[in-house]
Amino acid sequence: MAEFVSFWLLLLVSMLLAFVLGLIILNHNLPLFLRLSHVPKGTFGLPLLGETLSFLKPHSSNSLGTFLQDHCSRYGKVFKSHLFFTPTVVSCDAELNYFILQNEGKLFQCSYPKTIPGILGNLSMLVAVGDTHRRLRNAALSLVTITKSKPEFLNDIENFAIQILDSWKDKPQVIFCEEARKFTFNVIVKQVLGLTPEEPETTKILEDFLTFMKGLISLPLYIPGTPYARAVKARRRISSTVKAIIEKRRRRSSNNNTADNSEKKNSDFLEILLCVDTLSEDEKVSFVLDSLLGGYETTSLLMALVVHFLGQLPTALEQLKLEHQTIRSMKQNNEHLNWEDYKKMDFTQNVINEALRYGNVVKFVHRKALKDVKYRDYLIPSGWKVLPVFTAVHLDPSLHANAFQFHPWRWENQDQTCKKFTPFGGGSRCCPGSELAKVEVAFFLHHLVQNFRWRNQDEDQPIAYPYVEFKRGLVLNVECCSDEAENKQH
Repeated sequence: MAEFVSFWLLLLVSMLLAFVLGLIILNHNLPLFLRLSHVPKGTFGLPLLGETLSFLKPHSSNSLGTFLQDHCSRYGKVFKSHLFFTPTVVSCDAELNYFILQNEGKLFQCSYPKTIPGILGNLSMLVAVGDTHRRLRNAALSLVTITKSKPEFLNDIENFAIQILDSWKDKPQVIFCEEARKFTFNVIVKQVLGLTPEEPETTKILEDFLTFMKGLISLPLYIPGTPYARAVKARRRISSTVKAIIEKRRRRSSNNNTADNSEKKNSDFLEILLCVDTLSEDEKVSFVLDSLLGGYETTSLLMALVVHFLGQLPTALEQLKLEHQTIRSMKQNNEHLNWEDYKKMDFTQNVINEALRYGNVVKFVHRKALKDVKYRDYLIPSGWKVLPVFTAVHLDPSLHANAFQFHPWRWENQDQTCKKFTPFGGGSRCCPGSELAKVEVAFFLHHLVQNFRWRNQDEDQPIAYPYVEFKRGLVLNVECCSDEAENKQH
C-alpha cells in the first residue's frame, strides 16, 4: 500500500513540475510568439539559402523582376523572406523606405554581405557606421562643396569628354560602356589624385581597380585564385599606391613653401584631404577608394542608361540637342562651360532624373533592425535584415504615371526630393557625390548630342544582376554630324 501511495505521489509531483516548467517555457517564449505573429507575411524558402537565388535572378533594370512581382502580388508591398543567409523584411513601400532611411543609426544600421566590407574594408563610407561614418561623410560633403563649381574641375570634365569623343571620329562603332568608364575614370583620378591618363600610376590603379570591381559581386571565399581573393589583394595594392602618392605629396609640400606652390594647393581632393585632421591615415586612403568607386562605376553606368534611353526616344533627344545648341550659341570660341551653364540645363536634368528613375542604378540597399521596430500594424524583429527596394518605388504606377515608360517631361512639375524618388539613397547615407555625377553626365551630353548621331546595334538592355550592367557593353553605331563637326566648339 505504501509503495502504491509513493508511486502516485511521485507521479503527481512529476506532473506538477512538468506543468510549472511548461508555464515557464511558454512565458519565456510568449513574447517571441507574439512578435512573430506580427511579422509581415511571406515565406523563407530553402534552408540556409532561403530565396536569395530567386531574388537575385537577372532581370531588366527597368522592371521589377519576377520575384518582386510574385511576392508583392501574394503578400503586399512589405513581406518577409530569407535572403543573404538571414531572415529579412523586404520593403517595396515608399513610406516604409523613407522611414528606414531617415532612422539610420537609431532604429536601423547598414548591414552589407561579407563580400562588401571584406573588399572595401570596414572604414569604407559604404559600410562604416556611427562616428566613423559621420566623419567620412562630413569630409566628403565639404570636398564636394568646394569642388563642384570650381573652373578647374569643370574644365577637366569637358576636356576629357572632348578627348573621348574626338577618338570616335573615324570609328563606325563603339562599345559605349567602355568609353564611359574611360571618361569617368580619367575624371575621378584627376580630381581625386591629380593624375593624368598618361601617368604610370593611373594605369596601375585602373588594372587593380578592374580586378577589385569583379570581386564585389563574388562569393566571399578567400581561396587563392577566386575573384574575391584577387579583389582583396587588388585593394591592398591600390591602398599602397595611394599611400605612396600621399607620401610624395607630403614631401613636396614640406620642401616647397613658395607662393607658386600655395597657388597649386587645393587643386584636387587629396590636397584638401591631407589637411583634414579629423580623419586617420587609413580613413583618408579608404576615402580615396570610395571616391574612385563612386566616380567610376555608378557615374559611367548612369551615362550608359541616359544614352541607351535617348536612343529610343528621338523627341527627347531633339529637345536635348536644342537646349545644348542654345547654350553653346551664347559661348565664345573655345570657351569652356561653367557652373552657370550647367544650371541652365533644365531638360538635361529631366533626362538624367528619368534615367535614374527608369533605369535604377541602385536597386536596393542593405540595412538591419537594431531593435524591434513597430511600423503600422506589423513588426520588424531586432537583428533581421531590411531591404528597402528603390526600384519598386520608382516603377510604382500609383506614384508615377506611365511608370514603365521613359518620359523625361514628367520632371517638369515633379518634386525631385520626395519619398518616391531615391536614386541616391536617403537620410544620412544619401550619396554626397550625386551632384558631381550629374555634372559629368551633363557636360558629356553637351558635346555628344551636338556632334554625333548614334543607334543601338542590338537589343542590349540594362540588366540588374544585382548591379546593373549591359551584357554586351552597349554597342553603338555612331556617325559624326559633319555640319556640326565643322563648327564644333572646343
